[in-house]
Amino acid sequence: MTKQFLLASDFDQTLSFNDSGVVLSELIGFNGFHDKVKGLAEMNLVQQGAELSYLILHDPDFRRVRREHLVDTGKRIRLKHDVALFARALENLADGYKFHFNVISAAPQEIIQSALEGIVPPDHIFGTRFRYNEATGEVDSIIRAAAGWGKITVLEELRASLGISHDQIIYMGDGSSDLPVMMHVNQYDGLTIAVSEAKFITRVAKRTVLSDNAMSVLVPVLEKVLRWDSARIRRLFASYGLTLLEWDKMRTDRLTIQDSTEHVSVAAAPQLNAH
Repeated sequence: MTKQFLLASDFDQTLSFNDSGVVLSELIGFNGFHDKVKGLAEMNLVQQGAELSYLILHDPDFRRVRREHLVDTGKRIRLKHDVALFARALENLADGYKFHFNVISAAPQEIIQSALEGIVPPDHIFGTRFRYNEATGEVDSIIRAAAGWGKITVLEELRASLGISHDQIIYMGDGSSDLPVMMHVNQYDGLTIAVSEAKFITRVAKRTVLSDNAMSVLVPVLEKVLRWDSARIRRLFASYGLTLLEWDKMRTDRLTIQDSTEHVSVAAAPQLNAH
């Protein structure tokens, strides 16, 4: 019998090099995107990852955005190397295994579908969906946002539709908006993979892989799911014309050490002298 797995991935800076909000801002001629996102974060007004959708719906500088801007933005996104090859490799990874590759992201769905056109089928992409005003073309409301805990809802719907158990879920992401879904997947013995060095996510993810090539994520999948050794993994990469030039396995301990003798309180000093 075929063993099925759900492999879900974030989009911005997980499958791409740049943030959708930055690219869209450049397209419409606005340069203060990071400042606006920082302001929203300080107010805790929206879930992390959903800032761009909030700005499109509410901010005067982004109200000019129309569907065609989102599609154009997707075509300008720089994908990580070999994203298309990664998607193809998953289809025929090993006999007896089936990997269902889906993208779950807070980025607008039109951007993701445009960026991944011909790579990931549209019905395997779950981004933030807008309702548009038919007369003006502007965004009227958000139908659904796949950010933070919203990602868990999408993930669970996909899992239920596939009829698989929680431990057959693999999730990969890069930022704080991925933390809730990673903790959810970890709780049920699934595999979580971080693709950035951000300490708040590397502490949660079971594996961390740093590379500008999307094929790199296959390494923990092959090791943890298929139980392949390094020689077999290298042969697979070679079959696709790729060579693992550098493969450093590291465990990093981050420590802050303070000299405690410098912080003995004045009140404690007489007690020490009394002895």
